[in-house]
Amino acid sequence: MRTQSITQVPTSRRGASGRVSCALCSGTAVLNLAAAALWLALGMTAIAADGAAESTTANSDWSNLTLEQLVNIQVTSVAKKQTDLFTSPAAVYVITQEDIRRSGLTSIPELLRMVPGLDVAQIDAHTWAISSRGFNDEFANKLLVLIDGRSVYTPLFSGVFWDVQDPMLEDVDRIEVIRGPGATMWGANAVNGVINIITKSAKDTQGWLVSGGGGNQDRGFGEFRYGGSRGDDLSYRLYGQYFDDADSKMLGGGDGRDSWQQGRGGFRVDWQPSRDTLLTVQGDAYVGTEGQVFSVPTLTPPYMQQLTRDTDFSGGDVLGRWTHTLADGSEIKLQTYYDKTVRDNAIIGDNLSTFDVDLQYDGHFGSRQEVVAGLGYRLEDEAIKNGPTIMFNPNHTDRQLFSGFVQDEVTLIPERLKLTLGTKLEHNDFTGFEVEPSGRISWTPTIHQTVWAAVSRAVRTPADYERNSRIEFQTIPPGGLYPGSPPALVTGEGDKPFNSEDVIAYELGYRVRPCERVSLDFATFYNYYSKLGTYTTATPVTETSPLTYLVVPETIGNDSSAQTYGLEAAGNWQMLDWWRWQATYTYLHVQLHVDDASTTLPELWPSQNPQQQFSLRSLMNLPHQIQFDATLHYVDRVGIGLGMSSTVLRVPQYFSLDLRLGWKPTKNVELSIVGQDLLNSEHLEFASSLQSQTTEVPRSVLGKVTWRF
Repeated sequence: MRTQSITQVPTSRRGASGRVSCALCSGTAVLNLAAAALWLALGMTAIAADGAAESTTANSDWSNLTLEQLVNIQVTSVAKKQTDLFTSPAAVYVITQEDIRRSGLTSIPELLRMVPGLDVAQIDAHTWAISSRGFNDEFANKLLVLIDGRSVYTPLFSGVFWDVQDPMLEDVDRIEVIRGPGATMWGANAVNGVINIITKSAKDTQGWLVSGGGGNQDRGFGEFRYGGSRGDDLSYRLYGQYFDDADSKMLGGGDGRDSWQQGRGGFRVDWQPSRDTLLTVQGDAYVGTEGQVFSVPTLTPPYMQQLTRDTDFSGGDVLGRWTHTLADGSEIKLQTYYDKTVRDNAIIGDNLSTFDVDLQYDGHFGSRQEVVAGLGYRLEDEAIKNGPTIMFNPNHTDRQLFSGFVQDEVTLIPERLKLTLGTKLEHNDFTGFEVEPSGRISWTPTIHQTVWAAVSRAVRTPADYERNSRIEFQTIPPGGLYPGSPPALVTGEGDKPFNSEDVIAYELGYRVRPCERVSLDFATFYNYYSKLGTYTTATPVTETSPLTYLVVPETIGNDSSAQTYGLEAAGNWQMLDWWRWQATYTYLHVQLHVDDASTTLPELWPSQNPQQQFSLRSLMNLPHQIQFDATLHYVDRVGIGLGMSSTVLRVPQYFSLDLRLGWKPTKNVELSIVGQDLLNSEHLEFASSLQSQTTEVPRSVLGKVTWRF
């Protein structure tokens, strides 16, 4: 694809489309003068007048898109069909393949720091706390994550094991992130957002790719991919990758004993036997290990014991998707997958098998209505190995989920005003039927402006631990509960009548392109949560074996509510043809309402989320195939509650700076060096409620070589 130039709008007139030129699109001479000074400071020579230098764009099509094309890219996660991002009635952010490549980052959680409205905090070398619009925690449970439409949610705690969500990043086409409820289309647990990781088709990954590198934290990694074809209608690819990450740093010094190794491989086949039919089959398998140090309570001094043992994990999945376009343009899609995950550590083991099938229809009714409807079925089989402090009864369960949804998009005024109404109906084995409706409206007064609003209801169905578990949190030494009291063991008790949490969400958004070189995206929201899961202290019970002690049960129930509101903003500025700026800002306020004075767990929810965050990225295409990119992050202070104790870890605000220098000496070879967290030798972001060590994110440097042939 040829790189397209970006023309400026004259500052002296208003275009017929209603766009007004802004200061950022004018003053070209001043910007070029500043650019010349910058190039001189960097010691760069000018590009030869005859244009002999090669294009600075990468092979990826994303690198050739203009700002206008990036703003108007197609997304599929909002309505389970292709829609324009600019006119979508939802808070959507897209991380493109070019964003991934030029970040120099090596994991999905690190990439998600780009997204406004997300709170991403690293706990140790392989563990993250990630949430959208509040309620962040190591076991955050209000965010649905999908890879090519396959849910990677675990019913163990209604969240995500981020350490095993590791697709080959070179094969990721884009990551679509919706902040706010997505339950009408995606079902329960899409409460505060949906992350859909979408990989490239096999047709777009032809030939060989070999990449490798290492640094002080990423001690070594390597990956390969081969894509081929059989005729014009069948394409395939195979891939494999491995990495070895070093220990993180303990707060106060020393290694965190949490090194991380993982190997993964997979395939994808796309077959188009006819013009109207596409069949996709893909699969992955992985195996790995990671160091962990757990804290478990004991009834004798020092009343806490450390268990050091590696966590072993493995898994695999296979997915099939059949898409058929009918003569009238309607589309039928059938998708099914099987997913197997196994984890085993010092305090619990989990063996989960998931089978899922979904049927979807997308059709037009008249010239002004488009209806998307579908049916789904999921079967989960889970076996849990009880440990010394976490016990489930029963420890083997089978669960079924039946679902159906319908969404109708009505064009009220062609190319100007659209109304979208829909609902999801699900039946689960825990709480029975759940109804999750939404209404959205999108108004496009000019081709350069979109105003949208939405009202939605979403639910989070109970996790395993909330229904049938006993978790030993901590021991209170003798005399700690009351004068003369024996040791007291604080436990969390699952409550079988536990109901679904729910949220009513109100959203308002505005997107605008005031001129050719600038795009802005704003979203604001107000959420009301009810029936939130909280622990309530019950009457202590005396036990006499193996010694006399008290059990202080904390029973989980739906005993609190909360309100959140906030603002999210993102902007793009193509300052010069070779220099782009990106910025994001997030403001979040969380207010908790506790129904029972003895409720304990969620008291720290408001403080565990930074009130303000912002990021600023600079992306520069310099002469001689050199790219220089910089990202500055700011995260506000937070307070982390350590387990069920009253101890609060204060995490100060911090800035982090990442730099990347890339060079393509030939068309098919790319070299890069990346420095992360360069402003700090290390910094604290979060803490685990189960592990005894508190670790910091260290400064790191990484070198990488990629060869395509």
